[in-house]
Amino acid sequence: MYIIGENIHIISEKVKEALMQKDAGFFQDLAVKQVEGGAQALDINLGPRKKDGEEVFPWMVEIIEAVVDVPISFDSTNLLGIEAGLKKISKAQPIINSTSAEPERLEKVPLLAKKYNSRLIALTMGSSGIPVAADERVNIAVEKLIPRMMEIDYGMENLIIDPLVLTVSGCQEYCPHLIETVRTLQYAWDPSPVISVGLSNVSNAVPAQNRPLINRTYLAMLMGVGLQMMIANPVDEKLKETIRVIETRDESTPIGRLYLKIADRIAATEEPSIEDVDMSDPEQVEIWKTVQILMNKVIYADAYLG
Repeated sequence: MYIIGENIHIISEKVKEALMQKDAGFFQDLAVKQVEGGAQALDINLGPRKKDGEEVFPWMVEIIEAVVDVPISFDSTNLLGIEAGLKKISKAQPIINSTSAEPERLEKVPLLAKKYNSRLIALTMGSSGIPVAADERVNIAVEKLIPRMMEIDYGMENLIIDPLVLTVSGCQEYCPHLIETVRTLQYAWDPSPVISVGLSNVSNAVPAQNRPLINRTYLAMLMGVGLQMMIANPVDEKLKETIRVIETRDESTPIGRLYLKIADRIAATEEPSIEDVDMSDPEQVEIWKTVQILMNKVIYADAYLG
């Protein structure tokens, strides 16, 4: 699993404060901890930065490249800021996060990615928003995103399709469709495009204590359909253990066996089954209840675990 570290994000009050203070040490420490935790790239989400983006992005590149060697992903709508940051890159191939199928973005962002030999995350989202159904999202990739890359002779090996994870709290019906979108996208083009998701989005607006469980359960389901890249928290040890268990097929623990069963059922286009769950084990029961909300079988509520 290729993990793009998510923890430099403007939604964090600590990140906001450090950015205001231009605290290089804070960001360098955060970068190093994520890479040591297993991140193979770092997502830098500082918001639009309309007033100072052309100063902040190059500064961020400079301080991060001073301590780590992994790719930097520019997560912003500010193209001038992103370009200023791209000009400063001196190490690994960068990533632009992101374009969409909205005409203005699709016109400009891929050209910027090609100019600076950057990888590009492309969202299955058009002017009318994010469709629920898997086939509609796949169609955006096949009919709009990929043809635009071919039109400008952009290297397909650098394209990353993001079919957009939405939160189970408020957008629950999207969750099972996203799984099928990831499954189908791998066969929608030859060669198969790289697919990535923002995993933690599935638990946005969920009580903090439940977020890690929802994230890792959804990940097990997505690994069942072949997901190999994600923006996620690389210092979440239980999340990384779930990855290890599924990748190595480690059946040595009851929880590991359950996550493997979930992944295998999804891989076989079956629904996870209560037959696989030891209902006398409270941890397995929590995982099962989480599967039920992610499959849109039980309506999500903050107190869904009971």
